[in-house]
Amino acid sequence: MAAIPNTLRIRNALENAIVEGVYLPGARLDPEALEREFEVSRTPIREALHQLQASGLVRVVPKRGTFVTEWTPSELAERFEVMAEVEASCGRLAARRITEAELAALEQVHRDCRRHAEAGEVEAYYARNSDFHHCIYRATHNAFLEREASRLHAMLQPYRRMQLKVRNRMARSFAEHDAVVAHIRAGDAQAAATALRDHVIVQGDRFHDLIAAMRKG
Repeated sequence: MAAIPNTLRIRNALENAIVEGVYLPGARLDPEALEREFEVSRTPIREALHQLQASGLVRVVPKRGTFVTEWTPSELAERFEVMAEVEASCGRLAARRITEAELAALEQVHRDCRRHAEAGEVEAYYARNSDFHHCIYRATHNAFLEREASRLHAMLQPYRRMQLKVRNRMARSFAEHDAVVAHIRAGDAQAAATALRDHVIVQGDRFHDLIAAMRKG
């Protein structure tokens, strides 16, 4: 098997670290420290950071450095609004197009989420929650939509992670998943779209809870 090019390896590692909360929104990424960590020259580090900037995960601030993207409350609300509509589209298409094998995979991930939610295992639930959404993206059988949904999902993951730590949010998240699975299983495209939109959109009390969680972080 061919070795993964340094730039791609570093980009993937940094993206995972941001998504998993190793680097929180607003954290500065030090190129010299990254050179030492990955044992590479500045060039692949610069290229990886440039790719992360293009994806929206980091921001380059002139004369200050590169930072994990941190949005204002209004910017964050806008992005969750778009993500909710994209997820609704995914739910609508998945309900119409999902195969038996894909449905079985979605239901297995859903059972894993139930086990982690009942055990109060936030980190494990968070990981399977991501898998749950990607199962739905794949079931759209629309490669472009799957890529766009995955890109937005990665961009918002640090904030969705914070949201899961709000009291009782994990239990509510699982209940919302349960409705999504039921609608997709039934082939009810509109109900699946509505359930996913409502699951992702962050407004009202949920938005205030998220902002409070961000400030604690």
